[in-house]
Amino acid sequence: MEATRLSAKEKIGYGLGDAASHIVFDNVMFYMAFFYTDVFGLPAAFVGGMFLAARALDAVSDPVMGWMSDRTRSRWGKFRPYLLFGAIPFGISCVLAYSTPHLGVSGKMIFAMVTYTLLTLMYTVVNIPYCALGGVITGDDRERISLQSYRFVLATAGGMLSTIAMVPLAHWIGGANRAAGYQGAIAVLAVLAVIMLVGCFATTRERVVPKARAGSTFIADLKDIVRNDQWRVVGVLTILNILAVATRGGAMMYYVTYVLGRAGLFTWFLATYSVGNILGCLLTKPLTDRICKVSVFTWTNGVLAVLSGVMFLISPRDEVLMFLFVFVIGVLHQMITPIQWVMMSDTVDYGEWKQGKRLTGVSFAGTLFVLKLGLALSGAAIGWALGAYGYVAGAKAQSPGAEHCIIALFTLVPAAMYGLSGLVAGRYRLRREQMREIAAALGAAGH
Repeated sequence: MEATRLSAKEKIGYGLGDAASHIVFDNVMFYMAFFYTDVFGLPAAFVGGMFLAARALDAVSDPVMGWMSDRTRSRWGKFRPYLLFGAIPFGISCVLAYSTPHLGVSGKMIFAMVTYTLLTLMYTVVNIPYCALGGVITGDDRERISLQSYRFVLATAGGMLSTIAMVPLAHWIGGANRAAGYQGAIAVLAVLAVIMLVGCFATTRERVVPKARAGSTFIADLKDIVRNDQWRVVGVLTILNILAVATRGGAMMYYVTYVLGRAGLFTWFLATYSVGNILGCLLTKPLTDRICKVSVFTWTNGVLAVLSGVMFLISPRDEVLMFLFVFVIGVLHQMITPIQWVMMSDTVDYGEWKQGKRLTGVSFAGTLFVLKLGLALSGAAIGWALGAYGYVAGAKAQSPGAEHCIIALFTLVPAAMYGLSGLVAGRYRLRREQMREIAAALGAAGH
């Protein structure tokens, strides 16, 4: 296929789609547990169980969405229509999830379960086609790398906008009424997300058309994905790395509120972490141009594990040092995120080379399912751990056990997850030389 040089407008437009997704994804990671326990008044243990239970639907909806998008035929292409028609329902689901009707405890639990499930379902509808879209905008490798670089810078900026603006917006809109404030803040952010998704649809084009092949069943495609041993490795890495960042992120509000005793630091912690994220995005490509991406991924996870463990030893009173660690961890974590997405794409090529079938939509759907599973496991771990150690929502101070639990969730749990990720990465075989061989074999076969 002739290489197509993409305009900056199209690259930015594509990145807007992930910026919209991160408005919700980062909110769930950093705010949702705290919102449910301290604003909506739900038991922490129930919140943890709800996060995990919602993944039962994802186990079906994610691969079905990938399978459907792979087979969609429209004048707009296979994946772009879902961004257009899913944008407004996606925005509405955001507002519903942050609504706080006056119900009894049981009624609140049911409402939260329904609206949170709807939110995750609508996230699936727009995000799985979006991720697959990146593989059909261009077939040129260099342009794909550039496209993903734009994507992750804008995704980080979207998440930064969402997480930093959430608390000030909530305070400005609702004042002392935190429930109204949170709902109003997410409504503003949801409108921005809708505009971004429509912008992504309007500025991108699908140029790579897969060769027609005999249709296969949904179950057959799933079996082929599971048989892909390198996809399984990336799946485990995805869970471990999202567990690390989401557990730290979900515990951050509790940490600044009850350990540091200054809830207002939360916005500054997020800003520091997000600036580090953007710098990490910018460093990934020049670093991986010189060093194998798998080596960078492995060693960076090891360094993150060590730094996270050292954070446990830092006195909460040493705020300057804590901010420095948060910044450095933000840089390093976002360096490995683009690499992990490239590894996901590599497993698609590997699967086609090994099995003779290219399953882009289903592959990314499966990966996004394990990503959300990791996010749910982190939420469950936070809720269950706080419940087990006697956390009292809204208290002026927590018991020593609950405080130690919060510190461990913020430091030691991420350290363990990063350490395991570094070890598991040793089982990933698709290094630069192997991918060159696969590319040559697919090219010789007329790919």
